[in-house]
Amino acid sequence: MGKIKVLIADDHRVVRDGLAAILKTKDDIHVIGEAQDGIEAVEKARTLLPDVILMDVSMPRMGGVEATRQIKRVFPHMGIVALTMYEEQQYIFELVRAGATGYLLKDSESSQIIAAIRAINRGESLIHPSVASKILAEFSLMAQKKGKKLAHAEHDLTEREMEVLRLVADGKTNKEIANHLDLSEKTVKNHVRNIFHKLQVYDRTQAAILAIRKGLIELDPCR
Repeated sequence: MGKIKVLIADDHRVVRDGLAAILKTKDDIHVIGEAQDGIEAVEKARTLLPDVILMDVSMPRMGGVEATRQIKRVFPHMGIVALTMYEEQQYIFELVRAGATGYLLKDSESSQIIAAIRAINRGESLIHPSVASKILAEFSLMAQKKGKKLAHAEHDLTEREMEVLRLVADGKTNKEIANHLDLSEKTVKNHVRNIFHKLQVYDRTQAAILAIRKGLIELDPCR
């Protein structure tokens, strides 16, 4: 298997250099380029075709949200990790809606950033624990306020797929889901792939948010 190609987009050179130095110590990761603003990030995404992009939110000329939106429109399967100092909900929701598949704070441990890159390259998602609950709680509240209820039959999801979807929304990995449902990881992976296809989404974050927003599943508000 080839190395994970990573593009770093941040307007601060010291941040880019720091991230590049960390990633270059990993044998399975290759930093193929850097961008200092959103416009350059979009251009390099098109020319370099990275597997994963580390995307800063606040950049000159074009911010990370709009850059993410433009990239995902053309390359829906390209993984994007929003890496920022901001915890404000407005940035979280905007990035998720734009298509970011991961959300980490810049003070995250280097091991978390590396784990996020690897997870997203596998087709999973990774969101910093301090903001994950905010994302799901907000969308769950939105669904309740709108009174939306969508029967799973509308998306032709099986009962087993619904079980898997609930666990995905709860942040469980394929291995954890397999253990919980007494299935093989390969079977769980097939279920997740089918769920993505039926819901017309590309990653676990989008699947969880769509399921909550449409009322397919509900989360325990006390969780």
